[in-house]
Amino acid sequence: MRAVIQRVSEAKVTVAGATKGAIQQGLLILLAVEEADSPEDIEWLSGKIVRLRIFDDEAGVMNRSIQEIQGEILLVSQFTLFASTRKGNRPSYSRSARPELAIPLYEKFIQRLRQDFGKPIQTGEFGAQMLVSLTNDGPVTIVIDTKTRE
Repeated sequence: MRAVIQRVSEAKVTVAGATKGAIQQGLLILLAVEEADSPEDIEWLSGKIVRLRIFDDEAGVMNRSIQEIQGEILLVSQFTLFASTRKGNRPSYSRSARPELAIPLYEKFIQRLRQDFGKPIQTGEFGAQMLVSLTNDGPVTIVIDTKTRE
């Protein structure tokens, strides 16, 4: 799994002109699933995200987690995070899991993230054409890959 995590002051995702998910202060997470992903990847990544200390404390130091600031989470699937541009100019997405594998893993990730976070999260719609808007706070953007554990 690969995640792009952005600290936001607000974010929303719309599908067919209707808002599907929206948050105020918190995290916008773009998530891609690959064929080799497993339940261990889900558990590790979810725990890492909810404990990630990227929000400022009273001294202005990034020392607080999403739970500590009582923020919100918006999770959006994005298979293009595994794009390969090694050959030619048209990206290949062969590392991205096919929908029959990706959808169940994505849904399990949603469940695990809700459990670890301790409250509901907002989501996009898997496989839909989505418009994502956000105000990146910082800007702070972190990329995590479960295969490299960083």
